[in-house]
Amino acid sequence: MSKNRIFVALVFLLVLWAPPVFIAGALAAGQEERPPNVVLIMADDLGLAELGCTGSERIETPNIDRLRERGMLFTQAYSGSTVCAPSRCTLLTGLHTGASQIRDNGETPNFSGDPGTPGTEELSGWTQPPAGGWWGGQRGLVKGTETIATALKRRGYATYMAGKWGLGGPKLGSMPTDHGFDGFIGYLCQRNAHNFYPTYIVEDGDQVLLEGNDRGLTGRHYSTDLMVDRATAFIRDHADEPFFLYYATPVPHLALQVPDDSLAEYAGRWDETPYKGGKGYLPNATPRATYAAMVSRFDRNVGLMMNAMEKAGVADDTLVIVTSDNGSTFGIGGYDPPFFDGTGGLRGHKCNLYEGGIRVPLIATWPNRIKAGSSDDTPVANWDLMPTILSVAGVAPTSEVNGIDVSPLLLGRGSAPDRKHLYWEYHAGGGLQAVRMNRWKGVRNGVHRDADTPVELYDLEIDPTESSDVASDHPEIAAQILETMRQEHSVSAVPNWNFGWNNAAPLKPKPAIEVMEIGPGLTVRKQFVKNVEVIIDGGTLTLSGPSDPLNGATVRFTRAGGALILERHTPDEFRRKHGRKMRVDNEKAVEGRDYQVAVRPEGGCRVTRMRESARATARIESETQTFGVAP
Repeated sequence: MSKNRIFVALVFLLVLWAPPVFIAGALAAGQEERPPNVVLIMADDLGLAELGCTGSERIETPNIDRLRERGMLFTQAYSGSTVCAPSRCTLLTGLHTGASQIRDNGETPNFSGDPGTPGTEELSGWTQPPAGGWWGGQRGLVKGTETIATALKRRGYATYMAGKWGLGGPKLGSMPTDHGFDGFIGYLCQRNAHNFYPTYIVEDGDQVLLEGNDRGLTGRHYSTDLMVDRATAFIRDHADEPFFLYYATPVPHLALQVPDDSLAEYAGRWDETPYKGGKGYLPNATPRATYAAMVSRFDRNVGLMMNAMEKAGVADDTLVIVTSDNGSTFGIGGYDPPFFDGTGGLRGHKCNLYEGGIRVPLIATWPNRIKAGSSDDTPVANWDLMPTILSVAGVAPTSEVNGIDVSPLLLGRGSAPDRKHLYWEYHAGGGLQAVRMNRWKGVRNGVHRDADTPVELYDLEIDPTESSDVASDHPEIAAQILETMRQEHSVSAVPNWNFGWNNAAPLKPKPAIEVMEIGPGLTVRKQFVKNVEVIIDGGTLTLSGPSDPLNGATVRFTRAGGALILERHTPDEFRRKHGRKMRVDNEKAVEGRDYQVAVRPEGGCRVTRMRESARATARIESETQTFGVAP
């Protein structure tokens, strides 16, 4: 046998038996190994426990369940934020919300016609534009921002996005095609995405008018069907080259709408209370069946994309990731939280930073690379996906990222890089912060109102539902988390996305404080009050909101008495979250001296002013304890 033939035989044996990393190195001097395709699938408002493979007993998701069987489930995965836009920003840029450009949803004006053309007028962000007009969108990414797509373009990838963008408006310099995507179909504006039978969606930079749709209950074109059609065509058209598909489906975000063929799968399964609609959401006769059918139709679309990869012969060469942009939604628009238990029993929901608001499913599949049926309990967040995807693609980011490369976990090559903590901030609802540090979770609510608001501390190892605040038992841990919260937040160019200690931050206008007076005999019931001074002068104010019913508000009792009722807060929750908001005369009120808090038999708590005699007695008792004088 000649020397050349011996050399060829040795190379063949090396390729046959060598691990993939060795092969890549061996081929580096010659023909480089093709990097994997990447399909990144992100649902909208899909709760942690709303897939069959993550515990749902109501909703059928056979295609995603099959992906889980073939790959890895991360059992402690987190979203980048608790609402849409900032989570999408962290996903695509690898930066957590203390450093990212987008840290909350931010609305921009709508347009009566084509933006920039003569005669076009700006409309309110929540005013539906007329025919031919544009939904404006949300705050956009800065030109030149490094994203997963721009980085993969440097590696020679074909790139495409289908779904909800939420990171820039029409023709304003922040379209998906401005940030690394060769093509796009879907919604630019999140408000337009609140309906699945829109009058138009956007393809690349143009409107695609959907004849037969009028943003009503039903229509001719269900928007996600168009999106998955383009996604599967992209897979077929680019099977011969590395590709990156970002499929950001707008379901199961409300409104409750689904075609009849999917609804039929759940028809008659459960007792239904028709949802009458309101507050921007459409009515629905079978809200439970419709919601379940929406998730199952999303699962069907995942199956269509998997079938397209298998037919094109690239399924084994593709890393598929499935996750969600935030935790399960709350009781609005016809969604039934107790029935679906989307958080899997965890505390909170979308719009807060408790576990239920930011814990999400995360599944990764890559045949022959990721072990089938495997699980990992390492805490990971969606800002880890950018460095992970770039790592397996063999490209380095050109910008700093907060995320870590978790590909060693996926590929069974070891542990993920060490890190001390995960960090989130969110600026609606009074300003929220959270830190996950090993077994410990710290949360602060109302940071915009009080920069020194204390840390709530939870031991997730023994208390995963965050039911017991143990900050007083572990003050050193709470102090460490508070310091981390201050360090991880960087100054934002958007004034409202900074906290009270940001001396270099641009000034934000202070909200106007209105006065709400609850006079004798007057009874007022609301979900919440915001940026008001409530004067309770003998009447009763009842608030039913579960999260922050006194949003930026203070409560002042007069001598006439009266009551404040919080239907969804225990006395301890009231003390922790709202006690500092109480006033008497011109001073901060003190419980036991100025007011008292009692449990209501029907649930919640009742706060009342103490009479003068009771206040005097309490003051004497306080002085007795302080000076040791007998009364």
